[in-house]
Amino acid sequence: MAINLERLALKLMNTDYEIPNLNKLLCALPSADYHHIHQHLEVVILSFGEVLYETGDVIKYVYFPNDALVSLLTNVDQHRALEVGLVGREGMVGVALALGANVSLVRAIVQGTGTAMRIKASFFRQELGNSILLQRGVNLYINALMAQIAQTAACNRFHHIEARLARWLLMTRDRVYSDHFYLTHEFLAHMLGVRRVGVTKAAHSLKKQKLIEYSRGNITILNLAGLEHVSCSCYEMIKVSDKY
Repeated sequence: MAINLERLALKLMNTDYEIPNLNKLLCALPSADYHHIHQHLEVVILSFGEVLYETGDVIKYVYFPNDALVSLLTNVDQHRALEVGLVGREGMVGVALALGANVSLVRAIVQGTGTAMRIKASFFRQELGNSILLQRGVNLYINALMAQIAQTAACNRFHHIEARLARWLLMTRDRVYSDHFYLTHEFLAHMLGVRRVGVTKAAHSLKKQKLIEYSRGNITILNLAGLEHVSCSCYEMIKVSDKY
């Protein structure tokens, strides 16, 4: 479902307009549980490049993306970071709270502009203790996220950049439910932990094979089956873990 963010922003400022909830974790809740938590949810627009948490920040809010996309990065040194996880409508940002911590161990940065449902950390913890089904859903998601992080680490170590880029584009597509999204080569380089020139060469190769089209950060997947063929086996393994 495409959401016109400019129109949505005006509605959010001037009315009590509510967007449809697209988040898998929230949608899975029984109506009574969702109604209770819904009263404390706030619709927010997440913008490309916006930092939700820095490493070491106290987590004040939990985010349940609808059509936004959030990257989880770990710092390598003072100047570099590597993506270890990707969160879309299948999950949530702020899982440390469910594990008893209140500080983020990763940097959470918005990779794809969109909307999310936001809730205060204090109420989330309270509701987690009250709703067995919410607790079960969050625990299953954490297990899937851990599998994704582990597979991504192995992929970054053993697979070449073209296959990794294909895998990453497919993961992005699965989370935004669209073949078109905005990503700059510089941002991709940070996500994949490589130099920008490496991303440019890999993207050019995928474009030459007519698998994708890109211009000024706008990427369109032209051949889904072909991109899956070029991607490494990690994509299928991550895809399976996402079906928690």
